Amino acid sequence: MSDWLVLVIAMAAACAVVLTITLFSNRRVDPADDPSDTPDVIEYMTMMIGVVYAIVLGLAIAGVWEGRGAAQADVQQEAQALREISQRVQVYPAEVRERTRTDVEAYASYVVHTEWSHMAKEGELTDESAQKLEKIRRDVTDYHPANDFEAQAYQPLIDQVAAVDSARTARGQGAGATMPGVVWFGLIIGALVTVGLIFTLQIRRTWRELLLAGLFSALIAFLLFLIWDFDAPFGRGISATAGPFFDLFPAIG
Repeated sequence: MSDWLVLVIAMAAACAVVLTITLFSNRRVDPADDPSDTPDVIEYMTMMIGVVYAIVLGLAIAGVWEGRGAAQADVQQEAQALREISQRVQVYPAEVRERTRTDVEAYASYVVHTEWSHMAKEGELTDESAQKLEKIRRDVTDYHPANDFEAQAYQPLIDQVAAVDSARTARGQGAGATMPGVVWFGLIIGALVTVGLIFTLQIRRTWRELLLAGLFSALIAFLLFLIWDFDAPFGRGISATAGPFFDLFPAIG
């Protein structure tokens, strides 16, 4: 059974239970009962729906903002690990050192100039960047240290290559949209219900009420846009940047 079918069944069941209880309760109401003695249920429901939806919006914004921050941290970690490889290989012979540094800069340049736009459009990494990273790995692992000084640098270099691979994988996992469709369904339906409740409160056509209603609707639309914009850390306006690569490898700019 799909998640959407479970959602539809759960919502229909909840509505059916409430309506059934209400109908049975109304049949048993005493004719002398005065409904004016009880609080207005419309105002109470409007308040509660607004509070619940505000909490959901806040959680959604916090979630996508945290995802954007994690994506930027992954970029920083990847660039820093590449920089460490470029610096630590200093102890190796000139031929190995220059080859490794050239491959590191080629990888960094490819990421910021080619793979970045591919991530924004397709939400995934490219095979070519994996091949370039594998070339860096081979540069490091295929060299056999000639002395103890070089041997001491060998394992840290392996660890930095693994750090680049791990950060690249995390960057790929965060390249696409992270908000599930069912969450978007709840956010949009909640927005329609919340804004629609304005019309249950006997809103009039005075300029103040119309202004407040318009501002409230605009605020809901802005918050939904904010969630949508943050939901793709590498693909939209307020997104993670390739700044760490340019800062640590000025030559690729």
